[in-house]
Amino acid sequence: AVARYHNIYGPLGTWDGGREKAPAAICRKIAKLDVEGGAIDVWGDGLQTRSFLYIKDCIEATRRLMSSSFAGPVNIGSEEMVTINQLTQMVIAISGKTLTIKNIDGPVGVNGRCSDNRLIQDLLHWQPNYPLQTGLEHLYSWVLKEVTELSST
Repeated sequence: AVARYHNIYGPLGTWDGGREKAPAAICRKIAKLDVEGGAIDVWGDGLQTRSFLYIKDCIEATRRLMSSSFAGPVNIGSEEMVTINQLTQMVIAISGKTLTIKNIDGPVGVNGRCSDNRLIQDLLHWQPNYPLQTGLEHLYSWVLKEVTELSST
């Protein structure tokens, strides 16, 4: 079997240093902003779309795939697509801060990408259980703790 993972995120992942996924980077930027009314920099116009899959859903899908007899490639991702600006607004709301988005020049990747999960739904009866909002709440809480611990050392 070949698992094709789509934008996996969650606590205990990379959240700093330039190799992190967009949800972790946005959580870090917002966690570090302690000024109310400040702005968070988002690369590009923020209209590029992505879907993100919470790590616990990824693990469950992978377990099901490895326990099955399926012998081909399958997508493991979420079909809940958002713009990067929407993702940022969600994290701002979770943080409870009053911030604005400042779209700046920077790498943006493709305009849109979303996982097509029809095959894994049909074969393994799997679909994500964690909505993006719930996953982001867990991720932001963890990143905030990491940022706070790092700044206190």
